[in-house]
Amino acid sequence: MESEMDSYEEMATMAALMQEEQDGWSTPTRREFRIPAVKTCPPPPPPKKPFTFGKKRPESPKNGYFQPPDLEMIFSMGTRRQACA
Repeated sequence: MESEMDSYEEMATMAALMQEEQDGWSTPTRREFRIPAVKTCPPPPPPKKPFTFGKKRPESPKNGYFQPPDLEMIFSMGTRRQACA
């Protein structure tokens, strides 16, 4: 009788463990939850052009810069106005 009792207790323990495993948390197994496969990395950015210190400045226009006759009048300082009190 004791052997039957021991086997019954073992079966009950096993059943309880199986029930806990079924009721507990589990990892999702659907495709939408899977980690995607590793894709190839994009190429590295192109290297920057080296900076040169002795760069030539662009030449001035052949005909010269446009100089309107009234340009100085726009930037000259006029009389100051008094603030309204």
